[in-house]
Amino acid sequence: MIDEQQVRATLARYVELVGAVDIDGILELYAADAVVEDPVGKPPYVGIEAIARFYREGLGRLDATARLDGSIRATRGCGAVPFCVDLNWGGQSRTIEVIDVMEFDAEGRIRSMKAYWGEANMIAREQP
Repeated sequence: MIDEQQVRATLARYVELVGAVDIDGILELYAADAVVEDPVGKPPYVGIEAIARFYREGLGRLDATARLDGSIRATRGCGAVPFCVDLNWGGQSRTIEVIDVMEFDAEGRIRSMKAYWGEANMIAREQP
């Protein structure tokens, strides 16, 4: 099982990669048989091919950035990261407030990711 420090580093890297819209980099963090629920309550994406489609069809089509929105919480093998995704959604500038909870396998790859956010977490953002 990976230690707390490795969990923190991977979660921070994940947010950086989301902010850079680096789909290939994000996918490298996942185990081949990982499961993603984004948002929780929707049918899960199971396996790296389904997860790749999810990121390419979602994040890959957006002009988005991401940033931490609090401290990363971690224990051995799992952690949670609060962050915000700033994007253009339907022609409007929005911020989505998200908390991702991830579990890791023994090699340090994400085996489970659950994203907690809903409509109430999509906030209109004024453009500068």
